[in-house]
Amino acid sequence: MEHNKVPKLIILGSSNAVPDEQHENTHMVLVGQQRSVLIDCPGNPIRRLGQSGVDQQQITDLFLTHYHPDHVSGIGLFLMDAWLLGRKDPLRIHGLPYTIDRAAKQMEFYDWKTWPNFFQVTFHRLLEDEMVLAVENEEYRIFTSPVKHIIPNIGLRFEGVQSGRVIAYSCDTEPCPEVERLASGADVLIHEAAGASYGHTSPAQAGEIASRSGARSLYLIHYPTRGADPEQFVREAQNGFNGPVSLAKDFLELEL
Repeated sequence: MEHNKVPKLIILGSSNAVPDEQHENTHMVLVGQQRSVLIDCPGNPIRRLGQSGVDQQQITDLFLTHYHPDHVSGIGLFLMDAWLLGRKDPLRIHGLPYTIDRAAKQMEFYDWKTWPNFFQVTFHRLLEDEMVLAVENEEYRIFTSPVKHIIPNIGLRFEGVQSGRVIAYSCDTEPCPEVERLASGADVLIHEAAGASYGHTSPAQAGEIASRSGARSLYLIHYPTRGADPEQFVREAQNGFNGPVSLAKDFLELEL
């Protein structure tokens, strides 16, 4: 491993469930030298990865946070396109049992076991506990914790081994103590800002969560992009948080 190269988290999409021309549905990729991890899989991830300079062959793992269409609609396309592009390396898919069971059933509807010379896919069902260590290598660790959404869902915490930096991601959730503990002392908290409603969080609430968790900076994600003023979301979050607040825009890169 080249120690001068640090892992980076690339935001592939930042929109809520209804994207626009400049914003894809929320998903991201953690790029490392040994393992690169795609987090959620909407739209056509092959295209979005390519625009970020990441080849699908680099992806060793796929995390599915929860089974809503704006987070999982591209699973079939991602697997099929990787196969058509000649992928041979295995792929690990991680998620809660609720999520993995549905993803596996989705692929059964595509009759994927009839695809000749298809690469190996293994499903890893995560415990629905806090701070579950899901991935660990020389570059980073990934922890998962359940969050409070409409259906079972997880947030993630990324810890850089060499740098000691921490990035936490709330995923879709109402304000809940699990997110605050997941983001405790994080250098960056990426928190959803879809609006205060069942299963979601407002920008102002996201700012308060960042403050209570002791995060050093806040990026808002999964925010409305159609007919909205996203910069207003930043101002709302700043009311409850004294640190830097920014919008997580498509193709933003954060070093871990």
